[in-house]
Amino acid sequence: MANVTRIKASDSGKAEPAKEKPAKDKPTTDAPAKTAIVAPADNKAKQNKKPAKSTDKKVFILFRPFVAFFRYLRESWREIRQVRWPNRKATWKMVLAVLVYTAIFVILISLLDLLFTWLFNLILGSK
Repeated sequence: MANVTRIKASDSGKAEPAKEKPAKDKPTTDAPAKTAIVAPADNKAKQNKKPAKSTDKKVFILFRPFVAFFRYLRESWREIRQVRWPNRKATWKMVLAVLVYTAIFVILISLLDLLFTWLFNLILGSK
């Protein structure tokens, strides 16, 4: 947060303006104040931590496509596990919405097709 300096009328001859401290109990914006909770540093935990495994090991050139494929499968599985899948009710609502929109667009495109067919027949003079 930036320091705010306020110069009072009584400070007309002074070189140092008085600094105003922001109020801690009243936020300056309408957004709620966010506070971060910081855990104390634990030196033993840092010392016992093993170094991360390097996945960029040298692999025989014929095995690289297989390694890349299995890495892709592993990472895809991790992503799929993070997905929040909808329940049965929400799934049926979405299916119904897709069917309704599909029916609306089928009707719209069919009407446009009939309109353009009628116009072309009218313009070309064929019946």
